Amino acid sequence: MKYLLLILTCFIQQTFAQNMELDPYNLYPKVKLETNKGMIVVELDRVKAPLTVDNFLTYVVSGEYNNTIFHRIVEDYVVQGGGYDTELKIKKTNGDIVNESGNGLKNITGTIAMARAREPHSANRQFFFNVGENTNLDPGKSWGYTVFGLIVEGEEIVTEMAKVKTDFNEELGWEDVPIEQVILVEATLLLEEQ
Repeated sequence: MKYLLLILTCFIQQTFAQNMELDPYNLYPKVKLETNKGMIVVELDRVKAPLTVDNFLTYVVSGEYNNTIFHRIVEDYVVQGGGYDTELKIKKTNGDIVNESGNGLKNITGTIAMARAREPHSANRQFFFNVGENTNLDPGKSWGYTVFGLIVEGEEIVTEMAKVKTDFNEELGWEDVPIEQVILVEATLLLEEQ
């Protein structure tokens, strides 16, 4: 019985410590994204998208977004990244999350949202910036793409990123891949007192 209680105590302490790293009492945490094009700060909305925000922050505090690329850029539409390293290798995921696209936040210019496959609950680590009024990505008769925050600093950096030259990339097998890499050098959670 003592052994079971010890294991349970350790599990609770570890979970609490991990959750504390995510700044759990801050409803609108901010994350600084240092890119090779400049610095961006996003404010996340834990009220409207709590699962998505905590998922995103888990990748941030573990350093999993560091040295990843924005691998899909479509001018006046999206700047997408978070899933591939600079060697074009896919990064590990923590599993898929529940789609929170019905939260009232819209895919409008200057917002950050989760990328996903066709299956509505398939978002995991890739995210994108909306660089256009992308109402086609909002929920309607079908699931949309979850918006979970907005750019509060560096929107001009994202606008410039959206203008880089892209082409078909044979290694990835995709269109819209930047010819010169656009890199997310480091993602940092800005704790509330900062």
